[in-house]
Amino acid sequence: MSGTLRVAMLIQAYYPRLGGAERQLASLAPLLKDLGVELQIFTRRYDPTLSPFEIIDQVPVHRLPVPGPKPLAALSYSVSAIPMLYKFKPDIIHAHELLSPVTTAILSKRLIGVPVVAKVLRGGELGDLAKLKRRAFGENRIATIKRWVDTFIVISSEIEEELQQIGVRPEKMAFIPNGVDLNRFAPSSSAEEKDSLRRKLNLPDGLVVVFSGRLDPEKRVDQLIGVWNSIIRDHPNATLLILGTGTEEEKLKHAAGDNIRFAGNVKDVSPYFQASDIFVLPSSTEGLSNSLLEGMASGLASIATSVGGAVDLIESGENGILIPPDSPDFLASALLKLLEDSTLRVKFGTNARIFVKKKYSLSAVAKDLYSLYRNSVKEKRS
Repeated sequence: MSGTLRVAMLIQAYYPRLGGAERQLASLAPLLKDLGVELQIFTRRYDPTLSPFEIIDQVPVHRLPVPGPKPLAALSYSVSAIPMLYKFKPDIIHAHELLSPVTTAILSKRLIGVPVVAKVLRGGELGDLAKLKRRAFGENRIATIKRWVDTFIVISSEIEEELQQIGVRPEKMAFIPNGVDLNRFAPSSSAEEKDSLRRKLNLPDGLVVVFSGRLDPEKRVDQLIGVWNSIIRDHPNATLLILGTGTEEEKLKHAAGDNIRFAGNVKDVSPYFQASDIFVLPSSTEGLSNSLLEGMASGLASIATSVGGAVDLIESGENGILIPPDSPDFLASALLKLLEDSTLRVKFGTNARIFVKKKYSLSAVAKDLYSLYRNSVKEKRS
């Protein structure tokens, strides 16, 4: 098969929302376009002030109405999307998450007869399958998804195990993790460059520990702040830098003591990573964290909880430190260890960059996705 591939991307939210799935899709879109993919994105109009249609970085983005409670919103999304997908006539539909995007994709498949690939965004207690199981007719929905999805895109070993447990065959799974732009996320070239960045970003001297992500309960930033308030007694010149916004922002700011800075909704986190020394992610659940990938690619010594894709990324003691979730004592111990050992910070950061460069480059992910699309369409046509 040759020529342009038309791919419909179905995702719950998109820019200006800056979650991990949205950022990953936005990063991949230009690379897929260069490979010969014509993309259109179909998302929810979660904010009525947003335009129903917009072209973002040369990609058409359709924002569909989602009025009322969740069941009505999901129905409205599907009802609005299906005729638009029929008009677009994609070669393949790529659904992000096993909720309303994949439901809409399956309904569209039965109408227009194109293959569906579904990316499972998260495993664990807040994961895609766990959410489905808690909802009405969840087991029936899972059975339907198993039957009609052509390929499940897996981003972590945790998700692979969960799919196996519900009976998805290995040949219906493709391991294509999230990727990171290795040119954009790279270590600072020198101590002088790092100092210059800190001045531009108005960061103080001393070691900087950075967290980047949504300020929502599962990220456990409250535990990080609680630990930090004790750590600075021994490390008064260290700074905890928190990038992101979310439902717990005001509560966290109220709990924060000295040497904690909130930078808010940062569009480009790369200079903040280059200006930092340690990356920390204390989440109770994750998919495959883009922020962790970005921190490792930036050459930061990283601390993460052993959930989701972190166990695939970090070999504890070699390229970072894994700790149990919801364990403030382990978090404090890991932070103190890295704050006090510059040799270990350099070792972990160097090894992290090498590991990510080998297995998680954004360009490699785009090529793997393109190959999956081509093969899926070819199999369907034959």
